[in-house]
Amino acid sequence: MTLALAGLVAACAPAASTTLPVPGTAPVLVGAHNDTSTPFNLVSVPALVAHRYDGRGLRITDTLARQLAFTRYAVAYRSGQTRLGPYVARLNIDGMILDDPARDRALRRLRDDADVVALIVRIDSPGGTTAGSEAIYEAIRKIAKDKPVAAVMDTIAASGGYITAIAADHIVARGNTITGSIGVIFQWAEVSKLLETIGVQMQEIKSGDLKAEPSPFKPLSEKAREVSNLMVQDSFAWFTGLVAERRKLPLDKVKVLSDGRVYTGRQAVAEKLIDELGGEEKAVDWIKKEKQLPADIKVEDWKVPPEDQGLFGLGLRITSGALKAMGLPDLVQQAQMQKLDGLVSVWHPSLQ
Repeated sequence: MTLALAGLVAACAPAASTTLPVPGTAPVLVGAHNDTSTPFNLVSVPALVAHRYDGRGLRITDTLARQLAFTRYAVAYRSGQTRLGPYVARLNIDGMILDDPARDRALRRLRDDADVVALIVRIDSPGGTTAGSEAIYEAIRKIAKDKPVAAVMDTIAASGGYITAIAADHIVARGNTITGSIGVIFQWAEVSKLLETIGVQMQEIKSGDLKAEPSPFKPLSEKAREVSNLMVQDSFAWFTGLVAERRKLPLDKVKVLSDGRVYTGRQAVAEKLIDELGGEEKAVDWIKKEKQLPADIKVEDWKVPPEDQGLFGLGLRITSGALKAMGLPDLVQQAQMQKLDGLVSVWHPSLQ
């Protein structure tokens, strides 16, 4: 988010032009508020005026200077988010957590936004892929290096949703929120008996015994089971290590808590898996105290810029909304599950 011009023009300039110092070196064309053909949107300027930026200052014609005499601030943002002053950003993490480059770009924008002084992450997710959960955890931890981050658990924040939550420095949940499910699962359908019944036999030529194992087309060999279990246990050790580190709990206790069970918010507080019960207001109170922010600080949704939404993600959201409107939410879940290819950190009774 780049500040192109900020200033207060108190009176009309008698000279032919007025120069205001601004950072940068590259030429740029600044348009009016609704002009989308240029890299910037100039906010609060009543007319479209083209002018040159030559690295020494922004040269404004006398006509524009007269117009700016009635304008307090003229601010341009690259991201299209027109905000003035500090605020607390609210980021919503809903549904399945997948590896999502568009989401990661949006989080980098949020981290670099100087107006964002803190972050609230609202989570309503049963989890997702282990790799996707790892990516969002790392992105939130980078934000937390410079800005306080609090997590608010809504209906469910389990497994990969809990990984997202422990990236924050303070976790709030409702008493009946479902959380926990600390664990990793790797599952597949084995349909060899079905194929045998219908008279289909799979043939294969492969470079090694463990290539494409486990396979849905034959029973699992002991060697493939052993290798797959090693992979699951490696990811599980990573997950439990995160919990021990972030929640400041002994690893032995975390291992007891990590048998895959879910907890209510009340149980999670008792086990020190979260910090307190409540809603977003509790998270805001913690942030205000941590950052010593004014009582009237605003909390605003972080809007993902259109270029960071991704065509598939947008299409999935539209489709999900349509299916839910038709009373078919289970189809939404099944569609999301089709993308869970690999190690999974997820909990939901209908998805097991």
